[in-house]
Amino acid sequence: MTTAPPPQVKRGIVKQVLSGDSVIIRGVPKGGPPPEKQINLSNITAPKLARRAIGSADETKDEPYAWESREFLRKKIVGEEVLFTVEKPPNAKREYGVIYLGKDIATGENLTKMLVEEGLVSVRREGVRITDELQELMSLEDQAKSSVKGKWNATGAQEHVRDIKWSTENMRNFVDKCGGKPIKAVIEHVRDGSTVRAFLVPDFYYITLMISGIRCPGFKLDAEGKPDPSAVVPYAEEAKFFVESRLLQRDVEIVLESVNNNNFVGSIVHPKGNIAEALLQEGFARCVDWSMAFMKTGADKLRAAEKIAKDAKKRLWKDYQATGPQVTGKDKEFGGTVYEVVNGDALVVKLADGALKKVFLASIRPPRPADEKPGEPLPPRQKGSRPLYDIPWMFEAREFLRKKLIGKRVHIVVDYIQVAKDNFPEKICCTVTIGGVNVAEAMVSKGLATVLRYRQDDDQRSSHYDELMAAEVKAQKSGSGLHSKKNIPTHRVADVAGDVTKAKQFFPFLQRAARTEAVVEFIASGSRLRLFIPKETCLVTFLLAGISCPRGSRPGPGNVGTMDGEPFGEEALAFTKDKCLQREVEIHVESMDKAGNFIGWLWVDGTNLSVALVEEGYANVHFSAERSEHYRALKNAEDSAKDKRLRRWKDYVEDHEEEEKKVEEDKVLERKVDYKSVMVIETTPELHFYAQLVEQGPKLEALMNNIRQEFTTSPPLAGAFTPKRGDVCAAKFPQDNQWYRAKIEKVSGPQVLVFYIDYGNREYVKVTDCASLPSLFGHEKGYAHEYCLACVTLPKDPEYRDEAVRAFANDTMNRTLHLNVEYKVGSLQHVTLVDPSTEEDVVKALIADGLLMCESRREKRLQKLVHEYKAAQDSAKKAHLNMWEYGDVTEDDAKEFGV
Repeated sequence: MTTAPPPQVKRGIVKQVLSGDSVIIRGVPKGGPPPEKQINLSNITAPKLARRAIGSADETKDEPYAWESREFLRKKIVGEEVLFTVEKPPNAKREYGVIYLGKDIATGENLTKMLVEEGLVSVRREGVRITDELQELMSLEDQAKSSVKGKWNATGAQEHVRDIKWSTENMRNFVDKCGGKPIKAVIEHVRDGSTVRAFLVPDFYYITLMISGIRCPGFKLDAEGKPDPSAVVPYAEEAKFFVESRLLQRDVEIVLESVNNNNFVGSIVHPKGNIAEALLQEGFARCVDWSMAFMKTGADKLRAAEKIAKDAKKRLWKDYQATGPQVTGKDKEFGGTVYEVVNGDALVVKLADGALKKVFLASIRPPRPADEKPGEPLPPRQKGSRPLYDIPWMFEAREFLRKKLIGKRVHIVVDYIQVAKDNFPEKICCTVTIGGVNVAEAMVSKGLATVLRYRQDDDQRSSHYDELMAAEVKAQKSGSGLHSKKNIPTHRVADVAGDVTKAKQFFPFLQRAARTEAVVEFIASGSRLRLFIPKETCLVTFLLAGISCPRGSRPGPGNVGTMDGEPFGEEALAFTKDKCLQREVEIHVESMDKAGNFIGWLWVDGTNLSVALVEEGYANVHFSAERSEHYRALKNAEDSAKDKRLRRWKDYVEDHEEEEKKVEEDKVLERKVDYKSVMVIETTPELHFYAQLVEQGPKLEALMNNIRQEFTTSPPLAGAFTPKRGDVCAAKFPQDNQWYRAKIEKVSGPQVLVFYIDYGNREYVKVTDCASLPSLFGHEKGYAHEYCLACVTLPKDPEYRDEAVRAFANDTMNRTLHLNVEYKVGSLQHVTLVDPSTEEDVVKALIADGLLMCESRREKRLQKLVHEYKAAQDSAKKAHLNMWEYGDVTEDDAKEFGV
C-alpha cells in the first residue's frame, strides 16, 4: 500500500478573501501582474455571504456570521505573504488547501484551525475520510460549541446578518447628507485603476466609486459587457493591478464629492497616502478636470504628481511634449500696479520701470453675447454697439475688477502664453493675486466669468485651474451672476457725448447738483475726458474748466492719417491717465459748449485736476477762470510752475504780460441796470429760484385757461399715456387737482417726478395723473425762469443755510420784484433783486442780517455792488448776527475774499 506524497508548500500574497473559507492568492510578483489561484480551505464550510441580484439570479441574504468569518480572514491576511498547500481531490472542480500565516509551516498560524476555534465555520463531518487533521478540527469545533462561540451561540443570530443597501435611491441627497466627511469603507472590487466598488460601513451601502480628479486606462468590453481579453489597452491591466495590490479589501476612508450617472465620485484616503496621487506619479492616470472640480482639497497635489510623471515621461506620458512656449526667470513672476481694466479678463499693469504691460486672467472667459460661438473669432462690431452695457454681466464684471484693482499693487504669475493664431493676438495669461486672493477665482465664484474647458492633453492652463473649476461649481449651485436664470441686469445708459439735444436735457440736473460722482471711462487728452455718471446713467464728454491744455496726436479727419500733437500733449495725456483713468471722481458742471460737451471742475482723491495739471506745467490758466472760486489756486499753481520752469514754462521769460493785463483791468466798465418785473414763485435749497416775468402774466393765464378748457371737454383716457424721461406732458397738481404743463424727470414704477415748467416746482404724481399734452400747447417755452443770486454764497453750516433759504423765501415768494441780470455762469443767470416799493436790495438786506456771505468778483463793473455787500457783511459781523454769532466764520477760508 502506498501513501500519497505530502502536499507541496507554496508561497504567495493574499489578494482577496472571497468568504470565510475561500481565498485568492497571488504568486510573489516578479515583474508584471503575477498568476492567481483560488484556494478553498479544506474540511470546513463558512456561512454564505449575501449576493445581489444579477441577471436571472435573485438577491440573497447573509447567513449569520458570514460577514464576521470573512472579516476575520480579511483583517489577518489580505496583502500578507502566506504559505499554503494545494490539493485537488478526484472529481473536484476546486482546489483545496491549508493556509499558514508566518515564515514556515511549523511556526505559522493555521488559519483553518483559528476559524474553527472562533466558531466562525463548520467542520465537514459527513462523507469525508477521517484523518488526524480532521479529528483535531472536530475537537476544536466541539470546544467552540461548548463555549457557544460565534455561530454556535443560539441567541442573537439575526444581529449578525447585514442589512445591505445594494443601491442608493437619491444619490445626490446622499452625498449632501454625508457633508464631505470621511466615511469608513472596505474596497470590494477594482473595476479599473480609477473605478472601485466598496461597502460603506457600518451601514453597508454598496457603491461604485469613480476616483475624483483622475482617469486610468479602462478595459474595452465585449458584447456581454465583460472585459474583452483580446482588446489590449496600454497600461489598463498594470493600473488595475497597482490599485488592487494596495487597496483591494483594505480599510480605507471615502469622501463622497459628487455623482456621475449612477456612480459616486469621491476621494479614497488610505493611511499610507492618496491612491490618486500615486497613480498619477507613476504615469498610470491622467488628471480629469470635470471631477477634479468637485474636490474640496488636494487638487493641486494631483496636478503636481501628474507633472512629475510628465517630466519623467513615465508610461502614459512616454511621448509627452510640452505645449506652447515656456516662461521662466523674471518674466515668470513679477509685480505691478493696475493701470486699466480692459474688460472682464484683461488688465493693463504698470511695472516698476514705468512700462505698461497687458495681461489676461488665465483660463477664464468674461461674459459674452448669447450667440457667440466659443473658439471662433469675434464678428466685426456693429455700429453703435456697446458691449460693456449691452452684454449682460459684462459691466458688473468690469466694475468688480475696477473697484478692487485700479491703482492697487498686484502679484502676477505667468501661467502660459497663448500664441497668435488666426485673428487672435498673442496673450500673456496669468494668475493675478491681491492680498493673497486669486482675482480670477473671486470673479468666477461670483458668477462674473466662466472657466475655459481644455482638451485633456492641453496643459496650457491656469496654475490654479482646479480652484477655478471648484469656484464655478459653487457659483452654479448658488445661481450667482451668469448662472442666474432671473434678475439679468440691463443697463440703459444714455450716450450724451456729441448729442446736443440730449446734453441740454441732462445739463440742468448736473449743473444744479453741485458735486456729482462719476467714473472716468476714457481720456482723449490731458483736459478732455469721457465720464460715466451713475446717478444719471449717462456717458458724457467732460472738459476741464479754467485751463488751456495741449492736445496729443490724434486720428485725422475721417480716421485718415494722424494729426501731430502739441508740445507736451502726450505727457499731459499720460499724467491725466495716471491720475484718473477708471477712477471714481467728483465733478461740478458749470457750463456746456455748442457741441454738447460739459465744462467744469474735476476732483480725484480730493485734488482739483485742473490745478494739478497747471502745477506740473502741463497747462496754463485760461482767462475764463478769473471769475471762478478756483482762480487763486490756479494762479498760484501757474506761478509755481513758471518759477520752476516746468515743461511748458522751460523757456519762460518774464515780460510785461502782467502789467498789460493790469492796464486792461483798470478800464472802468459801468454796471448796466435793466430791471425786469418778476414774480418769484419757487425757491430751491441751493438758493436758486424760479420767477415769472410780470409782462408774460396775461399770456400764461390765457394758456392755463385754454389747457383746462381742453381737458374739461376732452378728458384724457387713464393709462393711455406712457411717460418717458424728458417728455413734456400734462400733469395734475395734487393740491388742486388741475392740469399743468410739466416735464418728466424720473419714472419710478407707478409714480413720476415731474417739473412744472410754468411754475418751477417739482412733485411726484401718479402715472395715471399724466397725459399727452396737445400739440397746440407744446410750442411755447416754460414761463418759469431759473435764476441764481449774484455775488453771494450760502453759509457752510447746514442750520444757517436752511435759515437763509427760508428767509429768502419769506422775503420774495409771490411778490413782484425788480430783477437785474449781473452775469452768467454757463447758461444760468446770476441776478440782483430790488423791492420796487422801498427800492431796497433784497440780497443786501439778507447779508446785513447775517444770513448770506458776500462773494468777491473780479469784474470792475461789479466792484461798487460788491463793496456795498461787504459793508453790509461787516455790519452783520460786528453785531454777531446769525452765522456771525460766534465770530468770523471766514478766517479759515480767507481765499473766498479777495484775489
